Amino acid sequence: MTAPLTPRDNQPPEEPRHPEAAPAADHGGSVGPETARELREGALIALLVAVTGVLLGLLWNWLAPHVPLVADTRNVYLKNTEGEESIGADGTFLLLAFAFGVLTTAVVFLFRRRGGIPLVVALVVGGLLGATLGWMTGMWLGPTPDVVAHAKQVGPGVVFDGPLRLQAKGALLAWPMGAMVTQLVLSALFGPRDPVPEAPYWLQGQPGEHGEQGPEGQHAQQAPQDQETPQAQQAPLAQETPQQEVPDRLREHHDGKPPAEG
Repeated sequence: MTAPLTPRDNQPPEEPRHPEAAPAADHGGSVGPETARELREGALIALLVAVTGVLLGLLWNWLAPHVPLVADTRNVYLKNTEGEESIGADGTFLLLAFAFGVLTTAVVFLFRRRGGIPLVVALVVGGLLGATLGWMTGMWLGPTPDVVAHAKQVGPGVVFDGPLRLQAKGALLAWPMGAMVTQLVLSALFGPRDPVPEAPYWLQGQPGEHGEQGPEGQHAQQAPQDQETPQAQQAPLAQETPQQEVPDRLREHHDGKPPAEG
């Protein structure tokens, strides 16, 4: 027979682990249901945001200034050589795209107050696709890009509108930029707050910032004082006993024996 094993440091023995109770290993290849749902919602949001780009094209074609042209029997010229219609068309598209980014993000935040990486990516991708779709829709709805055929159709000396073009292609990024700024501001103002984490259990009862101590610290300080008190009381008795007994023993020994003769 062998003696039972005693756990070290008075710790309870570990319970046996059963293979069937062990959690299944995560291989990292499967996607959780919450992540899959967020991906589906992100794809749907990106599609809906991109479709609104058609409305952007309609407004751009309606509000943007058109470039007036005039032609003779051979060439086509600008009616106003110092005109700013082309710059105005780019500026109009920039402002409209930024406004669409703000509005679409506000609507999405109104129905879905939670954030997350899939939502942010959906707003960026949907905004970029919407801006591109609005640009192509506006050019398609505007005057024909075949300037020569249009000039022959209207005749020499007749003013006609030139095609609607976007000279600064960087204006396509106005929609995603407006979406990101709006998402950041709305999340900071009206987004859900993260819960305050509780202190770990091993830090509970420790001294605070102002020197406060818990009940464990007070017991720890009182224990040495209680142990030192009996020792402090016994120490004088142990020191006084030899000083009182030594003279009596010497006196009895001195009285019992005569002094040695020289």
